[in-house]
Amino acid sequence: MLMRTDPFRELDRLAQQFTGVTGTRSRPSAMPMDAYREGEEYVIVFDLPGVAEEALDIDVERNMLTVKAERHPVGRAESVQMELSERPFGAFSRQLVLADTLDTERITADYDAGVLTLRIPIAERAKPRKITIGGQSGRKQIDS
Repeated sequence: MLMRTDPFRELDRLAQQFTGVTGTRSRPSAMPMDAYREGEEYVIVFDLPGVAEEALDIDVERNMLTVKAERHPVGRAESVQMELSERPFGAFSRQLVLADTLDTERITADYDAGVLTLRIPIAERAKPRKITIGGQSGRKQIDS
């Protein structure tokens, strides 16, 4: 699986720490994720604490997987005076270029306790298979 990375992501993260400004719709923040292979599928896990399920948008076009989320600040009464605010809010987005060996037609998504888990099966055509050789000398099987 290939992932598109943003070389300026770390600089954006540092700028967010100093200014307190998080992602906007025009320049969304990246969301932390893990990606690994488990048996016959790839698993991608995103941390999205405080994001409502309705605020998630998962899209796949050809081999480009896009995950978007938006976290809104908690509504506060006028009498509340904020002393400290470290929890990020705003728009978050992540794009991944998926390998041709993955079956993008059968992606599943689960969302529980602020963690989005995507499971992408390996396409049947990408799995190892036996090939039979035919001819006058007989048939022979080899591993592909």
